[in-house]
Parts: sequence; structure tokens; C-alpha cells
Amino acid sequence: MTAPLALVTGGVRRVGAAISGKLAQAGYDLALHGHSDAEPEDELLETLKLASTEWHGFVANFEDTGSASTLIAAVTNHFGRAPDVLVNSASIFGQDSLSNLDADMLEKHMSVNMMLPVLLTIELANTRKSADRGCVVHILDQRVRNPNHDQLSYTLSKQALSESVRTLALTCAKTMRVNGVAPGLTLTAGEYGEEQLKNITAMMPLDQLPSPDDIADAVLYLVQAAVVTGQTICVDGGANLKSFDRDFVHLGKN
Repeated sequence: MTAPLALVTGGVRRVGAAISGKLAQAGYDLALHGHSDAEPEDELLETLKLASTEWHGFVANFEDTGSASTLIAAVTNHFGRAPDVLVNSASIFGQDSLSNLDADMLEKHMSVNMMLPVLLTIELANTRKSADRGCVVHILDQRVRNPNHDQLSYTLSKQALSESVRTLALTCAKTMRVNGVAPGLTLTAGEYGEEQLKNITAMMPLDQLPSPDDIADAVLYLVQAAVVTGQTICVDGGANLKSFDRDFVHLGKN
């Protein structure tokens, strides 16, 4: 039997790589998207080898007009079939606020973080010929439940994508299920000190921050949950249950 096929945008590094690895272990063939290259990070590459996964990398700049239809067509042509699963993990993360937000920055975030996932979803729904329903999972952010005023363009774009989940679930119901996963603070790039992370962790209702594997587990659940659509799961240690005045990078400092 042909293995099911999953397309993971931003699927070669960081959280996207964890999601790709989890799907590989579950028996999915993989179309891995990257912005400027599609070479999997070392741990993911090892997972793909161990799982004997059929995979291929696809490079696409989501700021380019028509990239959604071009990517779906390229994946479909390479594998001879449209993806059964689409995980919209790729995103950009800017640092603007009320004082310096401009139209170009807002448009860029809306284009990459909201419009492209929506266009990919619609393109896939119109491309799939299988009688079985496919599945789309948007990677969101727990801040959509209790926003703060930092990273304003990013926050607005993720809020818009979050609101699309229920609408797309209804619109695409004949061919696709659509759900969302909203992570909390997961991977850092050296901007947090050890003591600061400890203090932020203590702010969480569960006294715990999520790992990339936790997020990947939630994605896999939604991919396999045949009667679940239009839902968003927060994977955040309970962060969405509280309201924070600032982004986490500004909190927990002594």
C-alpha cells in the first residue's frame, strides 16, 4: 500500500522538524518545505533514515506571488499524488510594536503567516481527488487567546490564522479537516537566561514549558482524529489560561 503523504512547511528545522519526525515515525511519506533550503537538520535526517521514509525537499519563498499553488503542484508532481496532510508550520516573527509598526511589516506577516497557510489549504482542497478526507493543521501561538502588545504584526497575523480554523473547517469539510495547535514558549535562541527560563516556567499553571515533541504529539493526534475539525489545542503548560502583559522574553528577569 502507498503510504500517506504529509507536506510540512518549515518542516526541516526546529519545531517543524519535530513534527516531520513524528509523522515519519507514524509511517507518512514527507514533502519537506524550506524557505531557502530544504536540507533536514541532523536529528530529523537520522529519523527519516531509521523510518525508511520516502521524502523530498521543496524550496519556496512564501513572499513570492503564487507560491502556494506552485508548491502544491510541485509536491503533487513529484509524488504522483496530492498530500493527505498539510501542516502549516512556517512563519516569520518580527519585533514591531505600536510605535514602529508599518504597512510593509504588517503586510509581510499577514502574507506569510496567514494568507499562505489559507491559500495552501484551499489549493490542496481543490487538488485532492481521494475519497478520504485530508487534514490540515495550522501552527498558531498561545497568545491568540490572551494577546499582549509585543510583536504586533506577528500577533495580528496569528490571530487571523487562528480565526480561519473554524471557517476553513466548514468551507473545506467535504475534502479536508482543519484544526490548529497553539504552542507556548518552546525553543529559544539564546535570548533567555537560565534563571529567566526557570522563573517563566514557574509562571505556568503546570510549572512546565512544552517541548517540540509535545507539539508534534498534538499535531499527530489531530492528523489521526478522523472526526475532529475546527478545533485548536493549546500546548503551552497552561499559559493560555493566564494573561501576561508582555511577551515572555520581557518576563522573569531579576
